[in-house]
Amino acid sequence: MLEETVKLGFLLHAYCVMPDHIHFLVHGREVNSNFLRRMKESKSRTAFLFHVNYGRYLWEMSFYEHILRKAEDVEPVAYYIWNNPVRMRLSAQPQEYAFSGSQTIDWMISAQRGRGFVPPWKAMWSI
Repeated sequence: MLEETVKLGFLLHAYCVMPDHIHFLVHGREVNSNFLRRMKESKSRTAFLFHVNYGRYLWEMSFYEHILRKAEDVEPVAYYIWNNPVRMRLSAQPQEYAFSGSQTIDWMISAQRGRGFVPPWKAMWSI
């Protein structure tokens, strides 16, 4: 996953592969870096192969994205992503979960700081 991300022109700040969803925090390195297009292509390719091999559908039709603005700090968002297995009781600490990581942040240290982030879709429900 890391090599493909670099090849496609992205830095992978955080990722977490959960049993029923995936989180990515990426940064486009090129002017024409288009993660939405890459995500659609990847979903299409893997869905086709999965359907051919297993006769079932793999992905939902859409996905949720949130674009960070320059003023937003990356690390709280990354921590939110790494903390998913803890919230879902798959691990006691983010560092224990084998399917999380980062290409750019020393995430084992950063995850210990535990800085807060509330995703926009959760913030709007708490109003």
